[in-house]
Amino acid sequence: MDRLTEMEAFANVVDQGGFTDAAKKMGISKSAVSKHVSSLEARLGARLLNRTTRRVSPTEIGLAYYDRARRVLNDAGEADALVTSMQSAPSGLLRISVATDFGVNHLSPVLSEFLAAYPDITVNMVLNNRYVELISEGFDVAVRIGELEDSTLRARKLTETVKRMVAAPSYVERFGLPAKIDDLNEHKLLHYSSQSSGNVWKLTAPSGEKRQVRTAGWLSVNDGQSLLNAAISGLGIAYLPSYLYADALKSGKVVDAMPSLPDEVQGIYAVYPPGRFTQPKVRAFIDFLVDSFAEKGPMDW
Repeated sequence: MDRLTEMEAFANVVDQGGFTDAAKKMGISKSAVSKHVSSLEARLGARLLNRTTRRVSPTEIGLAYYDRARRVLNDAGEADALVTSMQSAPSGLLRISVATDFGVNHLSPVLSEFLAAYPDITVNMVLNNRYVELISEGFDVAVRIGELEDSTLRARKLTETVKRMVAAPSYVERFGLPAKIDDLNEHKLLHYSSQSSGNVWKLTAPSGEKRQVRTAGWLSVNDGQSLLNAAISGLGIAYLPSYLYADALKSGKVVDAMPSLPDEVQGIYAVYPPGRFTQPKVRAFIDFLVDSFAEKGPMDW
């Protein structure tokens, strides 16, 4: 007899507390269940069940075998479900976490194309500048920029961006440009207020030395687009990724405030929970993002 069928019959007898109910659950006769269990006991050379006229209960050996058998049966069921799921069309609710400025400027504009391609998927996109816990907070995927802190998550690189200091020509006329990193202490700086490390810019000097600039700044905002708007209006120098300032730089609304500094290239990633199996809706979305940003580069925004 089939070993899995024997296991299933035995496990159902234990779960249901008897042969009659086990037979009903499996959709076979009571005698067939009994034959499967007897065959299993004969093959193992051990009595797995205590049988009385009133009840059926596992022996000590039977209970130990049940624990392992149930795990095997659950794994087999998940394997079957995996194959079925992988062959099914992507569907269901997809929860996405993304930084506000990237979501508004670059993810929102392409979502309509994704939803048109996958009409059975619904999207709940949460825009915030907080580092969310994907699994505990119920997110399927997040778009993250810069160094990835959580190594337990799976990640796929989408593209890159470059962080640079930018300022409006009107600001440069009033205050000039900083010639070196130390000169930033004398300038009006614009900061992300949501940074856990405070108002700190991590920069690389032309020599390759890693530096940190910590000043109070003139303005702190928890949104990159607002910082860019402030820089364009001449309020100060902002340290921003190219996906925000690229158009303003090309049009002359801002200039590179310190062109001598090396480029600070950051990766943009789709991160998702670990595991050998990726849900079709998540896989479809990540593939879509890779295609959508294929032509983007550090300065191609």
